[in-house]
Formats: sequence, structure tokens, C-alpha cells
Amino acid sequence: MSSQSTRQRLSRQERYTQLIEVAWQIIREEGTEALTLGHLAERAGITKPVVYDHFTTRSGLFAAIYREYDLRSTARMDEKISQTEPVLEKIAAVIADAWIECVLLSGREMPSVIAALSGTPELEQLRQEYATAFIEKCRTLFSPFCQGHTLQTPALWAMLGAAEGLSWAVVIGKISAQQAKDELVQGIVCMVNGTKARD
Repeated sequence: MSSQSTRQRLSRQERYTQLIEVAWQIIREEGTEALTLGHLAERAGITKPVVYDHFTTRSGLFAAIYREYDLRSTARMDEKISQTEPVLEKIAAVIADAWIECVLLSGREMPSVIAALSGTPELEQLRQEYATAFIEKCRTLFSPFCQGHTLQTPALWAMLGAAEGLSWAVVIGKISAQQAKDELVQGIVCMVNGTKARD
């Protein structure tokens, strides 16, 4: 009876948030292979239909986890940017710090989530959406430092590739988080200055 009343007390959004948190716990404790809709329902103490109503499929669940990760990462980054002096090196440092720290917070779990989604249309759509959004955010942030010159799209995509590569190197222990941040800041500054030089 108490379990039923708990279900009634939670709004749909609260239930969704709870399920995402429980899903992360399962991934951390048991790995992505253990995360199924049935197991999530069991760990959350609710019935399977409730979980299916939120996510429909296992891929849908992993896509939701990916989406929540990105939303939280973006929110943290936006908050830091709003408190930062508009100086190229300082804004670049915020982007680099937020990117690397978000990867460290997720540890090895996020790469496993992406691997679990590999080959699904959900992953391809999400990665394209979020990569494009990040590119446009950086274009908006760094264009004012180009002194009227055009920040080229290929350069922005190269910066994204560098951020992903450096993050992975940190996760597998090849470089330190600080080395990754320093390199990414340098890359961003060079990208902006290179734009001015090319034009």
C-alpha cells in the first residue's frame, strides 16, 4: 500500500527523474548490460508498464540518459559562462573546464551508454543535435573575438573533435584533466586567432 501511495505522490516528471537516477545507479553498479526496462522497474520498485510508458524501448531509455547528461552539462556550462568576464582566454577556459569536468563526472559510464546506443537511430539523431547545438553555442561565444572576421564551421568542428579526443584520453588515463583543459584552451585561442589571420 505504501508503494502504491508513493507512485501516486510522484508527478510524471518526478517519476521520470527518479527513473533516470536509478538507471545511472544500475549502470555504475552493474554495467550497461544489466540495464533493461524490467530491471529498472524492479530497482525503482514500480511496475514494468510505468517504465515502458516513459521510455518505450531500451534504446529509448539510453537516449533519455544521454539527453539528461547533455542537459545537465549544458546547464553547468551556461551558468559558468554567465559569471565569466568576456575575455577570450577566460571564456575558452570555461568551455574547456566544463567539457572535461562533465566527462569526468560521468566517468566511464557515458562511453558505455553511447556504446549501448551504437547503431541505433536514436543515438545518431541525438549526437547530431547536440554536436550542432554545441558548435553554434561556440560560434556565438567566440565570434565577438574574431574582430569582424568569420569563424569558419570546419574550425569549430575540429575544436569539437579535439574536445572529444582529449576527454577520452583523460578517461583512459593517458593525460591528466589539467593537460586536457590547457590543450583545449590553447586550441580554441588558436582557432579564433587563426580565423583573424586567414581572413
